Amino acid sequence: MTAKRYRLLTLWTCIGMFLVLVVGVVVTNTESGRGCGTDWPLCNGKFVPAYTLESMVEYSHRAVSGIEGLLVGAAFIFTLLIKPRSKEAVVYASGALLFTVAQALLGAAAVVWPTSDAVLAIHFGISMIAFTFTWLLDAWALRRVSAERVGQPNGATLAARSAAKAPAALFRAVVAVIVYCYAVVYLGAYVRHTDSAGGCIGWPLCNGQVVPDLDGATGIVFAHRVAAALLFVFILALALYIRRQGAGKELTALGSVSLALVAAQVLSGWLLTATLGNHDVYVFTSLLHTIIITALFSSLCLLAVRARQLARR
Repeated sequence: MTAKRYRLLTLWTCIGMFLVLVVGVVVTNTESGRGCGTDWPLCNGKFVPAYTLESMVEYSHRAVSGIEGLLVGAAFIFTLLIKPRSKEAVVYASGALLFTVAQALLGAAAVVWPTSDAVLAIHFGISMIAFTFTWLLDAWALRRVSAERVGQPNGATLAARSAAKAPAALFRAVVAVIVYCYAVVYLGAYVRHTDSAGGCIGWPLCNGQVVPDLDGATGIVFAHRVAAALLFVFILALALYIRRQGAGKELTALGSVSLALVAAQVLSGWLLTATLGNHDVYVFTSLLHTIIITALFSSLCLLAVRARQLARR
């Protein structure tokens, strides 16, 4: 397979995983998770279900996920067939396949058996990680196309062409932020699955208080808000650290992008609160919130990859 065709496959795989994320959020926000009853992979015992909004939303999610599974499988097979010199692409393709399978199994289990909100909240996190792997694989494929144009076979890494060198501590710091970011994402998913968004009215105060009564839904939402605020502080510190270390234009740019995305995520949290009473609008603001956090997580993962590559030079 030529580099261009391989890159086209990884691009569609990445787009498909993004659609899986989006439709999954729509399923949750429209409470369509039981639109197909407890049947899987059939929907209410039928291959093509009777038309109801809930069944069509849930069935669309299953259809998109099924097609994406085929794309991820194809990307994995062709990644092995092109025999890349570095293991980077194989790691990305394997990760995408592993988390896509895990996502499908957890989704099927949630339909067939009663599942707690704590477990359901993991589903989005797994989907986000699967998307990140497909995005990193597509980024690698794009570099491979660029490398072939200048006569560097099989996709030389960007780190090999960079004159900058990153401190080893930077990689560890980024990984720590990624782990914390995932915890914040899990809290946000838990808020959504427990239908706790109404626990805090107003923003940035919660129910008109700096520290509200931490009972029930209010405690869940407030914990997510505090965690999100700390994430902003951590990424701000990370971006400033990269600049002070003079780690190069690419890492500085990734740090700045991550900072801009976390700021946008905080603002989209305010937008969620502002549209809480309008369900039709809330579906779209929730989608925006999801898209931004997914982009932020992927940006941080790319920053970690580049920091590790540059530290090894």
